[in-house]
Amino acid sequence: MDSKVETISRLAQWRIDTFGPSTYKRSDPFKIGIWNWILSIEKNRYMYIRLFPELSRVSKEQPPVARFVLRVTTTGTNRKPYISPIHERLLRTSDDFVWPIDTTFQGRFVIHVEFLDLKICPLNGGEANPIWPSDGVMQSLATQSTLRCLSRMLFEGIHADVIINTADGTVRSHKAILSASSPVFHRMFLHNLRERESSTIDIEDMSTESCTALLSYLYGTMKQEDFWKHRLALLGAADKYDIADLKDACEESLLEDINAGNVLERLQEAWLYQLNKLKKGCLMYLFDFGKIYDIKDEISNFFRQADRELLVEMFQEVLTAWKPA
Repeated sequence: MDSKVETISRLAQWRIDTFGPSTYKRSDPFKIGIWNWILSIEKNRYMYIRLFPELSRVSKEQPPVARFVLRVTTTGTNRKPYISPIHERLLRTSDDFVWPIDTTFQGRFVIHVEFLDLKICPLNGGEANPIWPSDGVMQSLATQSTLRCLSRMLFEGIHADVIINTADGTVRSHKAILSASSPVFHRMFLHNLRERESSTIDIEDMSTESCTALLSYLYGTMKQEDFWKHRLALLGAADKYDIADLKDACEESLLEDINAGNVLERLQEAWLYQLNKLKKGCLMYLFDFGKIYDIKDEISNFFRQADRELLVEMFQEVLTAWKPA
């Protein structure tokens, strides 16, 4: 029977041996995704091809949004295919999609359907949900799996091959992770004889807790509360070991909660680590918003200890802020 549709994966093809004088033909239902689908053809002045889901509880409660392309080929010597544009639409009934072709076929021909994507349209509105994993979904699953593995490597010390001496203890890590995260670590294991042969690194300007936070960032397992707690130590490590994305994250974080109690410390950190955005934010806080008057006692001590070039920039900011309109 030429009403049967063959399917594999996301493809379907309907071989029609003869259309004859009939003006209408309908395929048997075929399953792609969670729906049974039907193709139909109708001959008038044009040939009309329809694609729609078989009426069922599934198609009523979970109507499909389909993205698909149709192709019609003949079996004669001239096999020029007729290819539709890529369609994407909500399909409920046979009236929801029709493709007119300005031709009539003689002899056998085949209708191909390729489903590029299928989604479930929520009855109460909202975004349609794909039934097939997309690249983004698979990437997210792969990322989660990788992070779980990295977390175990760090906290269980699986095949750890380097010991880090901190100010108050030791932690274990992996040369490959450190080298991939920091060009400084990479050069250290490549050229420094002591670190390469002893598999030991001294990071004695960080506590064990802060160093563990740094490793958590490098292994992709850091928690937000740990980042906020150790961000000044992390900033110093990011600058020292040339971890640019961590340095940027610290700067953005320090910029978010400037207040009268920390603005001078933040300004000093911004100058020390060349954080221009943070430095500008601190100077705006002090001069453009007039908060310098809230810290008169602290500012006197700051002026005695601050770098001369920083004081020049602050003086220039004063002139800009107090320039007559």
